[in-house]
Amino acid sequence: MRSPYANQTHSSAWVFQVWASFVISIFATSVGILYLPVDTWTKSFMGMGLAFSVGSTMSLAKTTRDIHESKRLTSRVDEARVEKILSEHHPLK
Repeated sequence: MRSPYANQTHSSAWVFQVWASFVISIFATSVGILYLPVDTWTKSFMGMGLAFSVGSTMSLAKTTRDIHESKRLTSRVDEARVEKILSEHHPLK
């Protein structure tokens, strides 16, 4: 029986699309901030907001992935325990 948690890989097209959208969005937002008709302090504030938003998004994504992976490992351990119990169980003994 194949585990539902088989190693999943992403296509190179998907990886390219994810990185391209990330780079384009950061670049476009940065250019937009630079060309805002406001003083330097306001642009700096907007730039810091962008930097913190990107950083917190990456932290959230990593944390979510780590939680998911820890649940997968726990599920595998539980599945192995059940399989061991079932293989040792002999109903006729």
